[in-house]
Amino acid sequence: MGMVRPRGGGRLHDPGNMAENSFDIVSSVDLQEVKNAIAQAMKEITTRFDLKGSGSEVALQGEELLLTSSDEFKLKAIRDVLETRLVKRDVPLKALSYGTVESALGGTVRQKVSLQKGIPTEKSREIVKIIKGTKLKVQAAIQGDQLRITGKNRDDLQAVIRVLKETDLGIDMQFTNYR
Repeated sequence: MGMVRPRGGGRLHDPGNMAENSFDIVSSVDLQEVKNAIAQAMKEITTRFDLKGSGSEVALQGEELLLTSSDEFKLKAIRDVLETRLVKRDVPLKALSYGTVESALGGTVRQKVSLQKGIPTEKSREIVKIIKGTKLKVQAAIQGDQLRITGKNRDDLQAVIRVLKETDLGIDMQFTNYR
């Protein structure tokens, strides 16, 4: 038995069906921009009169930042310097998650700061619920630590992006691969 060919000159797609449009919702931080912000922050920290000689430091360790200083007051000051530099380099502060301030060796204090990478599962579910609540004709699919939104109508996809930008979910989101 041979292969059955569709009618119409061998085309396999249906020309009446519009192509699906889609975009991805991701959450990531540009590590190079974070490194640049740290370098600028350290330059300011080493020259600022109130922080000079305090042993204050900002270091990147893998996917985490480690802030170290002689006391909590100075730790807050270096945090402010770092945040200012991150904002200037378009690194969203929502992508930072601060740990507790811990006492370290030599009477110093330190604080770990996690960089958000990917969308947590519970936030993904919350986003899907918000999208379903819009009653727009789109589908949301959780794909690991990101989401893919598909729909026939580009205006519906734009409306989803608008709704999500207006909703504060406490995380930073980027909308990519729009096609």
